[in-house]
Amino acid sequence: MPPAIAVPAQMRHIEAVTAGAPEVLRITTGPVPVAKVHEVLIRVAAAGVNRPDVLQREGKYPPPADASPLIGLEVAGTVVSVGAEVTQLHVGDRVTALTNGGGYAEYCVAPAVQCLPWPAGYDALRAAALPENYFTVWANLFVHGRMARGESVLVHGGTSGIGVTAIQLAREFGARVYATAGSDEKCAACLALGADGAINYRSADFAASIAELTGGTGVNVVLDIVGAPYFEQNLRCLAMDGRLVQVAVMHGAKVEQFDLSRVMQRRLVITGSTMRPRTASQKGAIAQALREQVWPVLGSGRCAPVVHATFPLAEAAAAHRLMESSAHIGKIMLSVGD
Repeated sequence: MPPAIAVPAQMRHIEAVTAGAPEVLRITTGPVPVAKVHEVLIRVAAAGVNRPDVLQREGKYPPPADASPLIGLEVAGTVVSVGAEVTQLHVGDRVTALTNGGGYAEYCVAPAVQCLPWPAGYDALRAAALPENYFTVWANLFVHGRMARGESVLVHGGTSGIGVTAIQLAREFGARVYATAGSDEKCAACLALGADGAINYRSADFAASIAELTGGTGVNVVLDIVGAPYFEQNLRCLAMDGRLVQVAVMHGAKVEQFDLSRVMQRRLVITGSTMRPRTASQKGAIAQALREQVWPVLGSGRCAPVVHATFPLAEAAAAHRLMESSAHIGKIMLSVGD
């Protein structure tokens, strides 16, 4: 049995004193959480910053009743205690975890099934950059979107954390990949990541560009984070039997009206999902698929996350300001411990 690791009673963490701008985030101290029977307690070394964190800070994405009220959905660190019914993890294991909240802290609990080992060659920072984006892309692009080798995919927001992950994994698993981004610099980054084509949505009609790039056939899958303003154009981008997969609605969720005949004539599927409401067993199934299909790829040095900037835990507000600026390419991270 590995030696026990001392756990303090108190920890530093970030709290939002009220809903509002980044300035509502402050560093404070509070009790270290206790792992339930199916959970592990992780001493956090690094945590990821994600769009849902911004929404939670603004009061627009409240955590589930049984989740930590603290912000933060992904961490990497060392297991320091395990719940009574956890058998697959042990004290001292280095893990990265999709959490149910509480990641902006020195200690965080997570269901054991939502934990994965650090890929070979990874440090805590890169390991912590994985869960939210890789769980989301695998579930939506490969499961709901049913992307298959030889198909084509349009990824919106190609330099976001989701976009960087989707471009690389789609290319790795045999798809032809197109992406949209908001500047020529970001389009160049998409191409460097493996996209076959990149469209600056500020200067071009992406639906017309996709028609040109695909010889008028369209793409098999569209992975969208924008929402309502892109809906009609997304349908125009889809080939026969195409699938629109919605993973976020950054610029609006409600479409006032659209032409259902296009859906019927082209046998289109409109789907999507969010990660947080899923059960631990559902998230655990995604984790297992990632362990089998994606972790060997990461361990070989391919499809790695791109870390744009890292902030100390106490500077979470600055990390959120950068996230809101959309000036980043890839992940924004918090450095928490050793």
